[in-house]
Amino acid sequence: MTDAARPSLTPPPDAVPPVRHPEAPAPGELIGSHYDFCFACGPAQPSGLHLAARAGEGVEIFAEFTVAPTHQGGPGLAHGGVLVTAMDDALGTLNWMLHTASVTARLETDFRRPVPVDSTLYLHTWVEAVAGRKIYSRGEARLNGPDGPVALTAQALFIQVPIAHFIDHGRPEDIKAAMDNPDLHKRARAFEVNP
Repeated sequence: MTDAARPSLTPPPDAVPPVRHPEAPAPGELIGSHYDFCFACGPAQPSGLHLAARAGEGVEIFAEFTVAPTHQGGPGLAHGGVLVTAMDDALGTLNWMLHTASVTARLETDFRRPVPVDSTLYLHTWVEAVAGRKIYSRGEARLNGPDGPVALTAQALFIQVPIAHFIDHGRPEDIKAAMDNPDLHKRARAFEVNP
């Protein structure tokens, strides 16, 4: 793909500031996983990240996870792909603040320092702007505390999609299991008002 064909991570001039949805989780409220078996945030995924996210004041979230030995790349260090996964999920969790569903169109990350096993990564993500179905966001991850050294930064472009996107493209047995979960089904139905 040429650079000209890549979606830009810079909001266009007609982009507008994000607006926190009135039904967004309250500041400080824990945001549940979007799916029990999600590798990043699902509680039923044995070797997953078990990312825990909380709503921030604006259109932002704060999340954290502890790097386990199963998340290693180099000896004693987190795998870079695991760190990107954590960032992607934290950026995707911003959907709860906008009350919409979206998918990652582009994610660009910069690794600033190694992340050792057993350290806790603190992620802060926020939406910069919205232009039509496009959501422009940023994030940073810090080591061992919200004021610790920056380990990873990211910029992302998400595209809003209807819930049908997941139903049409997901594995049928997983879609059925998700839709049979009354809590998850209720949350998915709430997002349908904002396709």
